[in-house]
Amino acid sequence: MIKRKKTKKIRIGTVEIGGNATVSVQSMCNTDTRDTTATIKQVKQLEDAGCEIVRLAVPDSEAAEAIKKIKSNVVVPIVADIHFDYRLAIQAIQNDVDGLRLNPGNISNIDNIKKVVKLAKKEDIPIRIGINSGSLEKDLSHRKEDLADSLVESALRQVKIFEDLDFNLIKLSLKSSDTLTMINAYQQISNIVDYPLHLGVTEAGTLKTGLIKSSIGIGSLLLQGIGDTIRISLTDNPVEEVKAGWEILKALNLRQRGINFISCPTCGRCQIDLINLAQKVEDSLKNISTPITVAVMGCPVNGPGEAKTADIGIAGGINEGYIFKKGEIIAKVPEEDLLEVFMKEINILLNQQ
Repeated sequence: MIKRKKTKKIRIGTVEIGGNATVSVQSMCNTDTRDTTATIKQVKQLEDAGCEIVRLAVPDSEAAEAIKKIKSNVVVPIVADIHFDYRLAIQAIQNDVDGLRLNPGNISNIDNIKKVVKLAKKEDIPIRIGINSGSLEKDLSHRKEDLADSLVESALRQVKIFEDLDFNLIKLSLKSSDTLTMINAYQQISNIVDYPLHLGVTEAGTLKTGLIKSSIGIGSLLLQGIGDTIRISLTDNPVEEVKAGWEILKALNLRQRGINFISCPTCGRCQIDLINLAQKVEDSLKNISTPITVAVMGCPVNGPGEAKTADIGIAGGINEGYIFKKGEIIAKVPEEDLLEVFMKEINILLNQQ
């Protein structure tokens, strides 16, 4: 079992972060926030996928104003992503946003930051200090040889400003597109402060490369007990970010949601079209939120054992398969009927949950 570091407890909308709260999954809309119809639609898609906090870009006053309408049509807490103009943060608070993300690398005027912090304190609005290696303060951005140290120094500067104003509804992120840099930075900051940490490898890449980098970076930190919220940054539909986030948490036994899918990599012993079968089964179950374990195995070497521990599974034979439930064979099915029969049994199992 992973022993998590206990950080200070804050709340973004209805979601508790830090303290004894579980790790939360975040994402960010890629719609134009000013297009409230499209944004509301995407937020609801993210909600359905299990997203627990959604961030929205706020590039101008019209986007900040749109937050009120968006908030009134969705359930998940909304965080405003603010760059350059502190006045947009103030406007977002006035329009009932649940949290802010500020980038100190491009809001450098301390007096303006103080104006935001004072209003956030009055309205009880948490702020994530979002440090990015690509947008550090000018005096830190040239220090490429010790980039992780620069991320930490930037974060601590902002924390001091907030603390001097008696504001502690703080969450921190120290992101880099370099996986080892972000790991180093988060390890350092975790040893210095006890504010909750939002984990992410920024600009991680497209679906495959982004998943690998994020899984290594975020997964290794979570294994050390570091991290309170996560976002998998992908150049893809943000729903894929949410799915990936849950898969990382499930793999570490930190959260359970949806199907725990087990399938073997196939080999020369496999006598059924396992790749096609496994893909179809997984695709058919992608919208299921009930936490059950499903195994699709190709041959008798590991198949019966893995299927035995699963809630339901297939162990392949020669042009056929055995369907198991909790280790008990319930059917021997020809290959051409496997998918149909297996999905019927899964639906029966889901209806019993």
